[in-house]
Amino acid sequence: MTSNGPVRSAFAVPAESYDRMIGRFLPTLAPAFADAAGITGGMRVLDVGCGPGGLTGELVRRVGADRVAAVDPSGPFVEACRQRLPEVDVRQGVAETLPFADGTFDAALASLVVGFMTDPVAGLREMARVTAPGGTVAACFWDYDRMPSIQLFWAAAARIDPSAGDDRARPGGAAGELAALLREAGLRDVEPGEVRAGAGYADAEDWWSAFTLGVGPVGAYYKALPPERRNALRAECLALLGRADGAFTLEATAWFARGVVGAGPGR
Repeated sequence: MTSNGPVRSAFAVPAESYDRMIGRFLPTLAPAFADAAGITGGMRVLDVGCGPGGLTGELVRRVGADRVAAVDPSGPFVEACRQRLPEVDVRQGVAETLPFADGTFDAALASLVVGFMTDPVAGLREMARVTAPGGTVAACFWDYDRMPSIQLFWAAAARIDPSAGDDRARPGGAAGELAALLREAGLRDVEPGEVRAGAGYADAEDWWSAFTLGVGPVGAYYKALPPERRNALRAECLALLGRADGAFTLEATAWFARGVVGAGPGR
């Protein structure tokens, strides 16, 4: 899901682990993002940073498997996406050097990816390069102040270790940043917005256990802690969550931006 070297290994995890951590939000985030990007039947679409295929599957439902391609740097995620969607052209690669020809697609989408690109502007330019003139490049990325799972985790980490960096200051994670990045990458008629999603949990332990699987920066932080600090972090997380026994849902918001690919050199 990421092409950023220092955190890439945190996404080289089993697809099922990602499903439990972030994938829970995809059944609602993916259709909301595809709607905002204007994806409809007949389009050729690329999913950049596809992960195990949460958005890819939604694109297949809209336009058909033969009109969807996907790319991700994580070997386990690429293999899982291929197994789950065997008719889709799924390749291993990074956003900054996409393995597709110029103007191949009508739209290129990046869900929860821009903040993990090594060079977000270069990645978005590549998305524009492989998109035909007049086509759409769209991205969404968590507003971490309104993504309670990750917000609560880093707040708890700061309680047990005030020096803990929360890893939330990533490109695209603040108001207006995605739109600014698309404009810098040469996209035209850029429109910002928001998309919302929700995830359900059986109970508080179901929520907490996802952090222990090593997924993303939060998982990497947890894995690096000694056992006693892990126990303290768990206690703080559950205290901040403040949920009694039983099922619950968490709502989250992601920033969104879409732009139009121009014609000619540099688009």
